[in-house]
Amino acid sequence: MLPSSVSPALARRVALAAQGFGRVPSGPVATRQLNTLIDRLGLLQIDSVNVFERSHYLPIYARLGSFERSLLDRLTFARGGRYTEYWAHEAAFLPTTDWPLWRWRMEHYRDYYAARPDSWASANTATLDWLRAELRASGPLPASAIEADAVIGAESTARRGPWWGWSDVKRGLEVLFRTGEVVSAGRTRFERAYGLPDQVLPSAVLDRTVSRADAHRALVSHAARAHGIGTASDIADYFRLKAADVAPALADLAEAGEITQVSVDGWGRPGWLHTEARLPRRVEADALLSPFDPIVWERARAERLFGFHYRIEIYTPQPKRVFGYYVLPVLQDEALVGRVDLKSDRQAGVLRVQAAWHEAGQTIDVERLAALLRRTAEWQGLESLEVMPRGDLAPALTADVRALS
Repeated sequence: MLPSSVSPALARRVALAAQGFGRVPSGPVATRQLNTLIDRLGLLQIDSVNVFERSHYLPIYARLGSFERSLLDRLTFARGGRYTEYWAHEAAFLPTTDWPLWRWRMEHYRDYYAARPDSWASANTATLDWLRAELRASGPLPASAIEADAVIGAESTARRGPWWGWSDVKRGLEVLFRTGEVVSAGRTRFERAYGLPDQVLPSAVLDRTVSRADAHRALVSHAARAHGIGTASDIADYFRLKAADVAPALADLAEAGEITQVSVDGWGRPGWLHTEARLPRRVEADALLSPFDPIVWERARAERLFGFHYRIEIYTPQPKRVFGYYVLPVLQDEALVGRVDLKSDRQAGVLRVQAAWHEAGQTIDVERLAALLRRTAEWQGLESLEVMPRGDLAPALTADVRALS
């Protein structure tokens, strides 16, 4: 029988178990484990920052340990494969079979652009028409090849625009990507290629129609399962859904017996527990979490679950940063016990710990963290590990890293 009240400690364990922590494979990670984990998570957020490692690799490493990144590349970079891309939480890899669940968001973008005659999309219909025709004639193509064709064919379509300095070609492709008129056709060295949907997606995916209500019910169901336990706002944030769409979906899932409402001490609002969620007595985990990991990407949830105040400082001017540029929370078992600012110096072959901090009120096993960082350097293909003298944990971590040498 499911509980009606959940302790904060059990809520943490439920959330971690639902996210795939506590089950590190004993042998080498294979494609099957990658697919199982991605299907559990529902998406891998994409980010271009590469100071340590690109974000979509890190949730896999955190849960499964060392793995061949080329395995994930073959799954996520392939054209017309098991995974595609769209704006889910943010830009993300997601199962191709879920693409129809996002038609309502694509329609929203189409309506958004159409309703604003002063928008870039409305003012540049000729560029958008040219892009559709170019892809119909020659696609799929990477953005760089499309832009090269635009420069050759009509230099005006390649003039610089105001949006992050992107060319009109790139900006137009992003508009069409958001509206679903073009889709990801895979990646090469992280550069996305674009194609028309019928050039890339299977007919079964293209032909599937899902109502807005059914799509939200499916997305809320997946978010509730992926979280294990969460508030309505937690569940809405997983795929960036609106509360007005989430509320009826939660009611439907509760009536169907898929979720049940629970109280959690200290939350101050109702929680929703997935009825198939594991209720483990303990979770053993040893991980560095990406800033874009589902465990911490919603900062209010991370603070409610773990008492961990976390803000990403990538876009904060250096003098105003508190902890560092690319700071990863340190998970040991059921607690976030510290944070490290990491940089992979690939030219020098060094994983640099730019700063290391101990989380107040938590017990941290520094020797265990040092061993994890050593394994992380090896996974990155880096020969050495260096701890810089910044942060209250740096002296102890330096000593334990040296002891491993």
